[in-house]
Amino acid sequence: MAQDQTFKALLVSRDEAKNQSVNMVDMAVDDLMDGDTLVRVTHSTVNYKDGLAITGKGSIIRQWPLIPGVDMAGEVVATSHADFKPGDPVVLNGWRVGESHHGAYAQMARVNGDWLVHRPKGFSAADTMAIGTAGLTSMLSVMALEDHGISPDRGKIIVTGAAGGVGSTAIAILGKLGYHVIASTGRVSEADYLRNLGAAEIIDRNELSQPSDRPLQSRRWAGGIDAVGSHTLANLLAMTDDRGTIAACGLVGGMDLPTTVAPFILRGVTLVGIESVMTPKPDRIKAWSRLERDLDLKKLHGMVTTIGFDSLPETAERIVAGQVRGRVVVEIG
Repeated sequence: MAQDQTFKALLVSRDEAKNQSVNMVDMAVDDLMDGDTLVRVTHSTVNYKDGLAITGKGSIIRQWPLIPGVDMAGEVVATSHADFKPGDPVVLNGWRVGESHHGAYAQMARVNGDWLVHRPKGFSAADTMAIGTAGLTSMLSVMALEDHGISPDRGKIIVTGAAGGVGSTAIAILGKLGYHVIASTGRVSEADYLRNLGAAEIIDRNELSQPSDRPLQSRRWAGGIDAVGSHTLANLLAMTDDRGTIAACGLVGGMDLPTTVAPFILRGVTLVGIESVMTPKPDRIKAWSRLERDLDLKKLHGMVTTIGFDSLPETAERIVAGQVRGRVVVEIG
């Protein structure tokens, strides 16, 4: 691509009064940040974090102006990185892209090749973005449960935020692996959708979201994946069986954790934190390999909505408002 040839990008800016604006602009390769690999972006997705960045309802962007978008799939155009060559299909998730480095919501991106992985052969570019950071986080969470001995025969698994991106993908993976999955959601109208993904039971999130003064409650599950935090996570821990494990990967309900040490010292419960932004590359490659094996593509496609580049601002508002089910694929190219 010629250095002076322009491409479309969604640029988020802020004025001296810290008022945020979002505009579709024309940019050139020379306008991009430093990196050893130039990628033609064909697809992206919309995560909750992306919604916060575009709407300005969260402190996600750290450098102004910035192209948001933490996930991208595309093709290498030019590179000096030893692991890649022009034409390679690649995927990027995290690494502060879309936060402090120009991200995926542009038809071209220049990034560090160390942040890229080769696209798994079993997935199209759109498939990888249907998975995205949410799906990668789900797989890392499932792997954490396995690492702590939580197999299907240990008991039930709770998944909170079940109709969201992380929850939907986690249910599909766990269901295929043979787990009995309890899906917690505030959208009871989504019960059929969640059962089709692999949930065996559906509960209303209000069962878990209310404050409790009981440090231990009746044992209900062997483990879980929580994308909510706050009182929900505290209740999950209090209801976990002996030597169970909860993987915490989100905070849509709040960053606080009003709990006690009781679940940890009286039941031996383990709380595992899942961090997908700076996950080492070998772990990413392993997770993508597991996704290729353990995620049913038919179920993945059933949770996807596809939008055009111009629909990003509207979709960002909807995901922050909790109005997006499953996964969103953005056609960038």
